[in-house]
Formats: sequence, C-alpha cells, structure tokens
Amino acid sequence: MRKNKLTHLLEPSLRLYFVFLLLFAAVSALFSVAVAVIEAAVVAVLYLYFRRSNAQRQKEIIKYIESVTCNMDTATKDTMVNAPLPMVIFRPENDEVIWSNDRFLQLTGEREHLFDTKITAAVPDFSSRWLMEGKTECPTEVRLGERRFLVFGHLVRTEDQGGRGYLATTYWVDVTDFAQVRDIYYSTRPVVGILTVDNYEELMKGATDSARSAMRSGIDERLAQWVAPAQGLFCRYERDRYLFVFEERFLAQFQEGKFSILETVREVVSPSGIQATLSIGIGKDADTLAELFQYAALSVEMALSRGGDQVVVKNKFNFEFYGGRTKELEKRTKVKSRVMANALGELMADASRVFVMGHKYPDMDCIGAAAGVCAMARKKGAPVHIIKEAGQNPASEMSERLGALPEYKDVFLSQQDAILLADANCLLVVVDTNRPEQVVSQDLLEAVHKVAVIDHHRRASSYIADAALNFHEPYASSASELVTELLQYLLEPADLFKTEAEALLAGMVLDTKQFTMRTGSRTFEAAAFLRRSGADTGDVKKLFQNDLEGTIAKYDIIQNAKMYHEGIAVAKVDHTVGRITAAQAADELLNISGIDTSFVLFPDQEGRVILSARSMGDVNVQVVLEKLGGGGNAATAGAQVPGKGVDEVNDMLLQAIDAYLEEE
Repeated sequence: MRKNKLTHLLEPSLRLYFVFLLLFAAVSALFSVAVAVIEAAVVAVLYLYFRRSNAQRQKEIIKYIESVTCNMDTATKDTMVNAPLPMVIFRPENDEVIWSNDRFLQLTGEREHLFDTKITAAVPDFSSRWLMEGKTECPTEVRLGERRFLVFGHLVRTEDQGGRGYLATTYWVDVTDFAQVRDIYYSTRPVVGILTVDNYEELMKGATDSARSAMRSGIDERLAQWVAPAQGLFCRYERDRYLFVFEERFLAQFQEGKFSILETVREVVSPSGIQATLSIGIGKDADTLAELFQYAALSVEMALSRGGDQVVVKNKFNFEFYGGRTKELEKRTKVKSRVMANALGELMADASRVFVMGHKYPDMDCIGAAAGVCAMARKKGAPVHIIKEAGQNPASEMSERLGALPEYKDVFLSQQDAILLADANCLLVVVDTNRPEQVVSQDLLEAVHKVAVIDHHRRASSYIADAALNFHEPYASSASELVTELLQYLLEPADLFKTEAEALLAGMVLDTKQFTMRTGSRTFEAAAFLRRSGADTGDVKKLFQNDLEGTIAKYDIIQNAKMYHEGIAVAKVDHTVGRITAAQAADELLNISGIDTSFVLFPDQEGRVILSARSMGDVNVQVVLEKLGGGGNAATAGAQVPGKGVDEVNDMLLQAIDAYLEEE
C-alpha cells in the first residue's frame, strides 16, 4: 500500500496532454482521414514510450529512496548504539526503561541491559516530571555516583495495542568538571561582615579601667575563637566595631550554628550587671569588595534598627535575619532627640507644605503621632495636611475630634487631593511605619522628594530608603512617644492643643497596654509632658471603651482560643470581626494565667486573613509573623495574608511557631 502511494506521487500528470492530442487527431479526420490516422499513430507511439520510460524512472527513484531509507535506518541505529553521549529511552508514565546504550550502562555499572527496570532504580535522584511538563532540559543537575550530569530529552507519542502512550529519549551530558570549578568559585567568593557591640557605652559607663579592659578582652577573645575556623581577616577598626572578611563556604557553617557568638558574647557582663550584646551585618553576592562592605553596613544598620542582638545577611536581592529574640533595651539619648527635633524643624521651616501620613487602617498611635507633627508644623508656620484613609478605622473618633477644631478645618485631605497639591519643595512625614507598602498612599510617597520617617517598629526587609530624616527607634514604646520627645524641643506645653495632647497620650496608652508593657523612663517623661499640656486621662480612657456588642464579640474570640505549646494561645475565628475587637481579644488573652503569647486570626471582608499577635514573655511575635509577611515589634505584631483561607493561614501560623521554637 505504501509503495503504491509513493508510485502515484512520483508519476507525472501527463495523461491530459495525450487526451487533447487524440481530440486533435479526431478533429483532423474531418479534413483528412490520412492525416488523422498518422497523428493517432504518433500519439500512440509517444504514449507507449512515455509509459515505458516512466515505469523505468519510477523503479530507479524507488530504488534510490529505499537505499537512502536503509542507510538512514542503519545510521540511526548506529548513532543510538555508538553515540558519544549516554542515552536511555523509557516510559515517563512508569519510568520503565525500554533501551539504553553502552555508555549509559557504564555509568550505572550494569553490564548487559536495563530492561524491565525503572530508571529511578538506576538513578535515584532522577525525576521525569520536567519532560511531562513540556521541557527539554532538566532544571537541576542529576547526580549519578560521583559524577554530575545535565539531562536533555524529548517525548514521542506512541500507539500500540494498549492504546496511546509516550516514550522519552534522554541524553546525559557529564558536567562534573565544570560543576566542581563553579562550586569552588562560589565557595571561595569573599564575604564581608561588620560586628558591632550594641551596648558598648552602657557596658563601659561607670566601670573602672581594669573592668573595662577585662570586658574588652573578654569580647575580643570570644570573637577571635568564633572567627578562627574561617581563617579570614579579622580586625577592630573602631572601639566597638570589627571587620571580618572570609570565604563564603564558611558562612553556611555559621548559619548552621545559628551564629552562636550572639549567645557567647552575652557571657561578658559589666560590674553593673549589663550583658554585652552583638549585632552582625554580613554582605555577600556582590561584584566588588566595596559593594560587599556597603551590603554589610546596610545589614548592621538593619540589625540595630530591629533592636540589635541579631545577625542580618544581605545579598543582591533581600535580607535574611537570624536571632533578634531578646527584648530591646532602652538606649536612646536625649542628644539624638534634640538633634532630630532641630533637623525636622529646619525641614519644616524650608518646606512649602507639610504632609503627614501614617499606615493603612490607622490606629490611635498613628493619628496621635500625626497630630503631634501638625503641632510642630504650625509652630514653624508651614501649611500642614494629614492624609486620611476612606472608611472607618480605629482612629475615626479621634480624627473627628481633631477635625472639629478650627485649626484643623482643612487639615485632613484625601490622597488624590494631596498629590495635586504636592510640589518640589513640600515635605512628607511618615509616622508609625517604615514600610512603603503599608503607607496610606504609595503614589504620594513616590511623588514627594523630601521624606522624614518617625517610627518605632522593627525594620523589615522592605523599608523607606533615602529619607531626608529617619528617626527610627525600636526601643520606644510608640510613635507618639517619639513625636512627644521631639515636641519638647520645638514648642512649649501651652502651644499644644488639649485634643492633640490627648491624641498623643492615647497612642502611648494603646501601644503600652495602659503603661504596662514596653515602657521606660522616657515613656513616663513624655506622658508627663502631655499631662502638663492639658491631656485628660479620663477622656483618654473613654476613647478605649467598648459597646456591649463589641465586648461580647471579644469574649467570643477568647472562648475560641486553644493552647498551642506552653504559654501560647491561638484563637481562630471563621467569621469577620472588628480589628479593634480582635486586637483587644489578643491583649485580654495575656491577662489569663499561663498565657504569655497570643495570636488571633480572622477573615476580613476583602478576602484577607488578619492576624494580631501579643507577647509579654520570651516569644518575639514579630519574628514569628515575619514568616507570614507581617511585622511589628517583639511584643506587638500583625499580618495580613491575602488569597488564603483561615484554616490554611492557621496551619501556616502553627508551622511558623514550630520553626521559631525549634530555632531557639
């Protein structure tokens, strides 16, 4: 059948010409029968000649094609058997080997064949999923014994008695030598680390010369022992800072050891009982040593802004965090606050307009800090506006109280109106957040050239960079406390409106849980200043009152709480509740004996799962919720997880808690 089709394809279509020649001969008979007979005889002779030559030509062509086909089959078989690359053909559905050449047999150690054997039995690390996904190259190297291979392949559809199926042909390229050179290159790349003693001033303050010398020697000795296995360059370049340059292969060892130096350095204690703490910034995966040092400097700055006593590793794309589980120690100085106040005052005096913006869904601390910034701008004579968020939020009541003041008549603006008013000389002050994705309007943040940041949350991997002023103190209780400190250097208590003072005090009350958590001496000094400015503690307390429905909802959340590990309570709610109610439920759980850490999660109306976390013990809830994309500080944190259900997020939370506890 196949030969007949081929013959038909090779036969020229000349029959129509002979038909017309015979017709012409027939027409000629009307004029001369003799001429018509001669023409018909000539046509017949030509036709017989054509048939004979055509048959001979077809035989020659078929013979040639059969010869080429035979040679190709022979060449194909020879190529497969004697190919320079190892080859194996198998069924991807069940990994059953159909055929392999001798070179592949040599790799696997088999002498005869691999028939009736699965390829995964010969090569345990091999997976054929990439072939079924339509790829022609295995995305990872495959190890076979001591060798490493890149595997290429393709699928062929087959049909047999059992139905349709696939055959996979794979080619194995040995890249062992290249991989070894690559591994050596990556493992010997330089890594730069900057180590700094967080509380050097506190350690040395009031100590005798001999005690100071003993503490410095103790720190140096422990650091030298820790860096010795890396055989790198280690030296002190400032009284409290060290430079450490080593090869990248040793970084994995330090990571596996969870940077034990953080614990070891705490063994050095000052005569007054203060433990030494260390922050380490590491830069890797950069093109030059200068860029590595810049990465390390950014990392150590990140570590300090997150409270210190931790390690931050930066590459070209992101930050990695290790440690950071201890509670922050207050180590701010009034000198820094005074310098920051003067710098912010100058920025406001030079600005054509001041915009104040907090985070999305603002709370009391956010609106209180914004009100304090408005008081500064008013003192400096600069027009000021607070960027408001549409809809209800926890700070709506306080915003309405401020908006009722004559001086705040045109202060609150929508983000669209603010963008229209923005010019090259305006100043944007961001309060109570340092992450660009959390601000009310990212468009306004990008539109304004001069930005000041006032925040107390630990810095995350994404933060507002290149700010003209960055007053970031994770040791403070609240953004309102930081703003109040600045106010003391810019205006008198009488210059602050009573409502503004109460907004600031409400922010401090909220974040300190009625002055019971994360408080220091500076917290109470700031509260005293606000009290002198006319803040009424009774009116502030009324701001936190709940209605009966909210109270019932809060205790319903508490009723759903379940213990997970010792001292950790997790309350999962499968229906939407108010964010304030959920946050208050998380706070209320800490009043129960045996609970020092609480997590509350619930779905909102926009398809997200909201988490509120509180801690008054050793668990750093910020580190836990960072694994879910959240942030905050050691005692208070939150997160928003879009596109997932409550049960799924609850499982993610429990896994994050397990991972946190395992790392301790």
